[in-house]
Amino acid sequence: MSGHSKWSTIKHKKAATDAKRGKVFTRIAKEITIAARNGGGDPETNNALRLIVSKAKAANMPKDNIEKAIKRGTGELAGGELTEMVYEVYAQHGIGLLVETVTDNRRRAIAELRHAVNKYGGNMADAGSVAWQFTRKGYIGITGTVDEDELFMIAADAGAEDIDFGEITEIFVDLEDFQTVQLALEEAEITMDEANVIYDPINSIELPQNQAMQVMSLIEKIEDLDDVQNVYSTLEVTDEAIAAMEMA
Repeated sequence: MSGHSKWSTIKHKKAATDAKRGKVFTRIAKEITIAARNGGGDPETNNALRLIVSKAKAANMPKDNIEKAIKRGTGELAGGELTEMVYEVYAQHGIGLLVETVTDNRRRAIAELRHAVNKYGGNMADAGSVAWQFTRKGYIGITGTVDEDELFMIAADAGAEDIDFGEITEIFVDLEDFQTVQLALEEAEITMDEANVIYDPINSIELPQNQAMQVMSLIEKIEDLDDVQNVYSTLEVTDEAIAAMEMA
């Protein structure tokens, strides 16, 4: 799927890094808090919250942590004053990055991001200079075995734009059809493991492996920051580059 930068590969690599560095609960808790703030604290009526709570349980996040994160989002507990920001970055070799942060301290978030970007070979970009290279899309990820023909018909009929079958089935949807596709999958009793709005690169750039590894190293440094939730890039991530990074 050229243009999507192997989103599932990037997400799984990030999840493994989060788990290794003990940050998975912190990041999931922020997602829960924001979902509860935006759509209410009842997973039965808040689809985004329901999916994130399922992800939290799959990661063995303690029930008490989940409940506290929900209550922060609904205002029942202090600590829900989180701000979502997106920063634009130029990585090496002309690769554009969009960095999503969720923080209770915007000054700290931008200071730490700027330090990491400058130290590891990138540059902070002016507003709008990178964002035009991306479009907002709905993303649905489904793990496990699926009936490909049935899933394709259901998702495509509901308005899915692109479907990629693999270890993870990935569905990309225009925002105006995102909820319709989710509802169609729910009615067909197809379990979604992830359903998020992402920044999808309009065109991806494939670099030689050594250059791709430089960019991926910068992305790793950015992702390691506490306030960073996601990094989207115009880099076409190859399996070979992923393997080389894991061996480095």
